[in-house]
Amino acid sequence: MGTETIRLAPVTANDRAIWREMWSAYLDFYKTDLPASAFDAAFGQLLSNDPATFNGLLAWSDRRAVGLVHWVHHPHMWRPEGTVCLQDLFTAPDARGQGVARRLISAVYADADARGAPRVYWMTNETNYQGRILYDRIGRLTPFIKYERAV
Repeated sequence: MGTETIRLAPVTANDRAIWREMWSAYLDFYKTDLPASAFDAAFGQLLSNDPATFNGLLAWSDRRAVGLVHWVHHPHMWRPEGTVCLQDLFTAPDARGQGVARRLISAVYADADARGAPRVYWMTNETNYQGRILYDRIGRLTPFIKYERAV
């Protein structure tokens, strides 16, 4: 499978089962388990025409989904044009190292550029060594440390 055989397409209502399978595999990678209601809400956002909610693409090799990406454009106090958060990125294990993730990230970059908001950011686990090899090539590691509310 070369990147020229990869087709990117927006998530559609017909993709629900394959999208759920792909997103479940992504969540498994991060050792995260969500209730069915979270899947329903997320899929609903992907199908929404609301520009303030999430976008999603699936990467296809022939008739098989091999990757997905979710992103959202949101306001930013320092950037009047807003910014884009690439929230979820996943490539099927047997398709890794073949340019799928790079193509998906490039599509997010293109959407950000089209919106006039070229700033795109994302987070990954520090132990995601394979992913970070790509991210170090196409992005810039920032010095920020993430905190979240303790619950």
